Amino acid sequence: MHPNQACVYRGLASMQPACQFDHMDKYRVAAETRRPNTRDRPPPVTRKKTAAPVADKRTAVLHAALGLFSRYGLHGTSVDQVAARAGVSKSNLLYYFVNKEELYVCVLRDLLQVWLAPLREFSAEQDPQRVIGDYIRRKLAVSRDSPDASRLFCLEIIQGAPLLRDELGRELRDLVEQKSAVIRAWVDAGRLAPVDPQHLLFMLWATTQHYADFAVQVEALTGQTLANPAFFEQTVANVQAVVLRGVAPR
Repeated sequence: MHPNQACVYRGLASMQPACQFDHMDKYRVAAETRRPNTRDRPPPVTRKKTAAPVADKRTAVLHAALGLFSRYGLHGTSVDQVAARAGVSKSNLLYYFVNKEELYVCVLRDLLQVWLAPLREFSAEQDPQRVIGDYIRRKLAVSRDSPDASRLFCLEIIQGAPLLRDELGRELRDLVEQKSAVIRAWVDAGRLAPVDPQHLLFMLWATTQHYADFAVQVEALTGQTLANPAFFEQTVANVQAVVLRGVAPR
């Protein structure tokens, strides 16, 4: 090899590693720039990622069951129908609820809580006219927003409440006795006309739930439903006027 050629060869050989390093270093820097720094991230919490879907599935099943039970009843509804409507598998549904009867009772219990929530707020210290008027509005809002719930509860009662009788005999009975005592206190203080508390509650329930249970009849006669804001307000005003004038102290 010519001496000059050897120098050139050695020079190129000594330059090659530096060139390779500079070339790879640019890609490494670019890659690190694109790559997120996972060391600064908190570790993922698997439970939080799965909690929402689990709750969503259970809610979807309850919602689907409510729609079907309120229309076809317990015996006219199958687990397969509920699963299909909820968008889950049958085995997935049975993971949350052992059988159809348990699902049905869970739906009814949830409805009972929604139904009783406005009544829980009665207290002797409050103004009875305001409390009863607000109760009427809230019960009509439930009939407007959850008509299926009202119809299912009505259907269960008409059938003799075979799966809800224990709940009625405990929680509902206890709450009615407590709030009946509040109404009696209003009567004794001269803040309400002499009325029987239980009959007053029965009338309030019947009147407000009529607009859900007999919504087809209401629409056939008036051409309106509670979904119409103007008709809703008209209904609230008329029911309040009839009831509040009837219980006003003489």
